[in-house]
Amino acid sequence: MEVDYSKIKVIGFDADDTLWVNETYFRNAEEEFASLLDGFETKNKIDQELFKMEMKNLETYGYGIKGFVLSMVESALDLSNNTISQATISKILTLGKEMITHPVELLDGVEQVLESLGEKYRLIVLTKGDLLDQERKIERSGLSKYFHHVEVLSDKKEANYQNLLDHLKIDVNEFLMIGNSLKSDVLPLLNIGAKAVHIPFHTTWQHEEVSVKEDEFNYLKLNKVVDILKYL
Repeated sequence: MEVDYSKIKVIGFDADDTLWVNETYFRNAEEEFASLLDGFETKNKIDQELFKMEMKNLETYGYGIKGFVLSMVESALDLSNNTISQATISKILTLGKEMITHPVELLDGVEQVLESLGEKYRLIVLTKGDLLDQERKIERSGLSKYFHHVEVLSDKKEANYQNLLDHLKIDVNEFLMIGNSLKSDVLPLLNIGAKAVHIPFHTTWQHEEVSVKEDEFNYLKLNKVVDILKYL
């Protein structure tokens, strides 16, 4: 079914893995973490235990690099039965600092799309994660000039989106969300009556994976962000 975008006045963009690369750095850090702990467990076991620790800590630390680093430290202590060396803990902390200070790598076509859509629509960023880290990335990206508003949410569920749209006085029927996660950027918006576009990134965090039946939801799926210009 073709989606009608004629009423759209405001477009929201996810940030990580929609505007710039993010998940790749987490996967690289996980690989290095597994190497640091390979004297205690197999890589598969280390990966599983780290993910379980992240899920356990989400309610306490929220999303983002800092919570991820704390989960790595806690996992290292558990997997080593509290025998992990101070030197290894230091290396884990260094991994986190390198992630935080990594240059922002824009995805292909992002600036072209923002420049074009900014002439016709009000653009906002709706992302989740650590506030300071996301603010830094927005600033380093050079993209802040294209956005009327930037919001870092604690989570991306129906209530989070509805509350924000109400606060910004945005009619849900006039709002379109663009993002890489079906779970966070597409389904919640469709459930509250907005529209959404899914642009998958080649790597998806396990926590964000979700499957839906063909034609169960009416949304547009694109291969790359520049393709949206064919529809708006």
